[in-house]
Amino acid sequence: MPKAQWLLADRGYDADWFRDALREKGIKPCIPGRKARNEPIRCDKRRYKHRSRIEIMFGRLKNGRRVATRYDRYPTAFFSAIALAGTAIFWL
Repeated sequence: MPKAQWLLADRGYDADWFRDALREKGIKPCIPGRKARNEPIRCDKRRYKHRSRIEIMFGRLKNGRRVATRYDRYPTAFFSAIALAGTAIFWL
């Protein structure tokens, strides 16, 4: 995998030690500062807007949990769920 250049994260990950660890590894943090922080921290708002795409992707992966854990009792129902998921992925 290629080395990460940026880390997009929530305000919950705003800690000085975490930011320092990222910078040591050559990763630029894109984490907005908490509201209670004394010194304001600059964050690239353009990059931070794309964080929603990542959350949407994880939501779609969680929707596929039915296929991954195979809750269906019958093989025909399981294969139809796989076909439906494959069709949805193809069209998206």
